[in-house]
Amino acid sequence: MSTSEQRVAIVTGAARGIGAATAVRLAHEGRAVAVLDLDEAACKDTVEKITSAGGRAIAVGCDVADTERAEAAVARVAEELGAPTVLVNNAGVLRDNLLFKMSDADWDTVMNVHLRGAFVMTRACQKHMVDAGFGRVVNLSSSSALGNRGQVNYAAAKAGLQGFTKTLAKELGKFGVTANAVAPGFIVTDMTAATAERVGMDFDEFQAAAATQIPVQRVGRPEDVAGAIAFFASDDAGFVSGQVMYVAGGPLN
Repeated sequence: MSTSEQRVAIVTGAARGIGAATAVRLAHEGRAVAVLDLDEAACKDTVEKITSAGGRAIAVGCDVADTERAEAAVARVAEELGAPTVLVNNAGVLRDNLLFKMSDADWDTVMNVHLRGAFVMTRACQKHMVDAGFGRVVNLSSSSALGNRGQVNYAAAKAGLQGFTKTLAKELGKFGVTANAVAPGFIVTDMTAATAERVGMDFDEFQAAAATQIPVQRVGRPEDVAGAIAFFASDDAGFVSGQVMYVAGGPLN
């Protein structure tokens, strides 16, 4: 793929974990990648992994829930890499607690990053996709969308992203833009480590216990999720839209 033909991808929350693995995977498949995170300096390692392998990437600091900053970030990507036609809305935070202990701030923070962030970033990118007659939006949902104790805010946000995805698919399909969601189960990340700490378990023990409940008898890795995202972001997925793929090592019911 020549530089002039190279598709440009934006991955939010890409300094570490699933976002970093996704940025590296998309670059490996020939995309130029904008690595977005709240702290631009934290994106350095991800960018270096891509560029050291011969890929093109830039780090961009961005609060995805801030409309002006998100729009400025997308404009910068368009100027430095090219018009973004692949968007992975991965940025997320946890503010876990039981309902009666959950503060307004806990609720609002999770909703703003996950739902408002996906909305703002997608709105900022969609014009580039429509103009190109090609676009791929991949939203990160979660198995928690089906309900998870202590995560009423996170579960609601992740379920909301599924509805957001299906509506995007209906609105943008006629412009050559697809929208899909990936819903991970137990994936080894800083977030699951934080959950282990919240419930008072050693992280290794937490993983081992989770693996016993998963049909494939292991927990997931960020690369497992990146593979699913890469499919939805590919040219081959042009007739797949409005779908939710659970990457959880087996059925969840």
